[in-house]
Amino acid sequence: MVLLVCAIVSYAELVIADIQIGFLQFPPVVIGLFFFLVLVNQPVFIKRFVLTPQELILIYCMMVIASMISSRGLMEKLLPALVSVNYFANPTNNWAELFFPHIRPWMVPFDTQILGPQPISIDFYHQISDTGLIAWRKWLRPMLVWGGLTVLIFGAYLCLAIILRRQWVENEKLTFPLTQLPVEFVDTESSFFFQPYVWIGVALPTIVFSLNGLNQIFPQIPSIPLRYSLNTYFTEKPWQAISYTPMFVSFAAIGFFYLLPSQLLFSLWFFFLFTRLQDVIASVFGLRVSSMPLYPTHLHMGYQVMGSYCVLVITYIYTGWPYLRQVLGSQLLKKNRSPDNSIILAVWGLIFSLLGAMIWLVWAGMSPLLAILEIGVVVGLVSIVMARSTAEAGMLMTETSFRPIDFYQLFSTKSSLGAKNLTVLSFFDTIFARDFRGLVLTGFLDGLKISRNIRLKQSWLLVALGLTVLIAFCFGAMIQIYLPYKFGANYMYSYAYSGNSIWAFRDAVPSIEGFDSEYNMTSLIFFILGSVITSLLVFCRYLYWWWPLQPLGYALSASWTLIVFWLPIMLAWLLKSLVLRIGGIQKYRQFRPFFMGLVLGEFSMAIVWTAISYFLRVPAPFFPWP
Repeated sequence: MVLLVCAIVSYAELVIADIQIGFLQFPPVVIGLFFFLVLVNQPVFIKRFVLTPQELILIYCMMVIASMISSRGLMEKLLPALVSVNYFANPTNNWAELFFPHIRPWMVPFDTQILGPQPISIDFYHQISDTGLIAWRKWLRPMLVWGGLTVLIFGAYLCLAIILRRQWVENEKLTFPLTQLPVEFVDTESSFFFQPYVWIGVALPTIVFSLNGLNQIFPQIPSIPLRYSLNTYFTEKPWQAISYTPMFVSFAAIGFFYLLPSQLLFSLWFFFLFTRLQDVIASVFGLRVSSMPLYPTHLHMGYQVMGSYCVLVITYIYTGWPYLRQVLGSQLLKKNRSPDNSIILAVWGLIFSLLGAMIWLVWAGMSPLLAILEIGVVVGLVSIVMARSTAEAGMLMTETSFRPIDFYQLFSTKSSLGAKNLTVLSFFDTIFARDFRGLVLTGFLDGLKISRNIRLKQSWLLVALGLTVLIAFCFGAMIQIYLPYKFGANYMYSYAYSGNSIWAFRDAVPSIEGFDSEYNMTSLIFFILGSVITSLLVFCRYLYWWWPLQPLGYALSASWTLIVFWLPIMLAWLLKSLVLRIGGIQKYRQFRPFFMGLVLGEFSMAIVWTAISYFLRVPAPFFPWP
């Protein structure tokens, strides 16, 4: 199943491109395949080899990690980054002179001594000839080296998940909404698949995506649009100043968000619209608005979010301090040592993984202090808030609005770092520090949560997850090296091959050439403002039980996650509020299977259209989670 997931995700996302099936924290490919697996696993179809709920959940957890690694969680960022800097180098942008001298030979498959595009990258983007051969040997060394860094960072995530699990699951009792549907699938006492509301929910997206898919093949068949843009309706001042605000209609998102608390849903869409209100206010006062580098977010919101993240992590540490003090005291100071060996290994594993990742970056040419900043922000700040957003808020997507280097720019300009630092930084940011969709930390945490619910041995799960990382890395690398040489990266998913893979390098060029804009205090002011607002929200949540605005909603307000899902969140909040007001909790529970059916129907159709597109070589419909 792991190999199948890797293959489906790679083909659907990179070749078909309209079906981004694997990068969500609740991957459609996994839910679709798991649904079919559970159906086939019924005793009616299989007499002797029926899988137990524990075995089914183990397969589910492995598929989740495989999906993330094959998608934006790693491979779709790693492989293009290793050749794009060579392919796009030309005399106009001067990339060969700016970057190549600072790239260690073992980091990339091309020869850094030769200036200009080389066959290994040209064939990657143009597709190899019928008689040509893929230069697998040139890829071997860089993949082994980057695989080492991947093991260190993913190892840190796994150790962090083990440490956080007890606090978030047992002490704070977070709900982990992403685990509800798979548990419902394998519950032998549940009548989930026999409830009419489930199949009514499945039918709605099935009809819509069937029509939209047929429209791609036979244009005379009508389609139902699932994406719009709010910007087209606001064309006059000051309203035209709002940032890019698309409206995606996702049945799966509406169905899933229906399961979340109403206050949380309100906070999410309210703070998203609050970011757009800030754009309008800036326009009214004639303020100059610039954007965060590499993000569809205005600078004033990007730095507010940075401050918000810092306050949230401090809050999480404060809330969990009794537990953390016990862990640190028992494991590091050897006082009152806990019999739980997994916690002991996790603490030391986290320390060694973080140190190993920092040493790797220094070996690649990054200064020690910058390496500490990068790893610290990625693992210790952004990943924790992103994991919290799925464990508490059930976010289907993990994405932020800033990079670690933006903290450095609070006090200085990037040009002071030098060309070598900026070159290594461009690789690391592209692969690990920008675009957090498919963050494996959330998959690890969800797996640990589910294993507790169904009494699956944690040791079995951890071994399975570790093996999945290795298998998915190797097979995912093979298939995603093969596909561009077969089809040509220029004719595949443009975001992966000519977008994310080059943006960090393009952003570094002015700094290397010394053309950075002068330092100013604006960013720091917005950072402080975001910290203050989040602190007030935290205090209000602690002091007043009725307070409706949650700080996590503010922290996520400027992210691509809410840009994509703000409308489904608002619709889910509205529908849930109406159901509760009219029919109470009884009606809410009655309609719950219908909304879960919406999730199942949309995600299953993604699998169906991937198969149709592959076997019949026809285009697939657009699925509203870009």
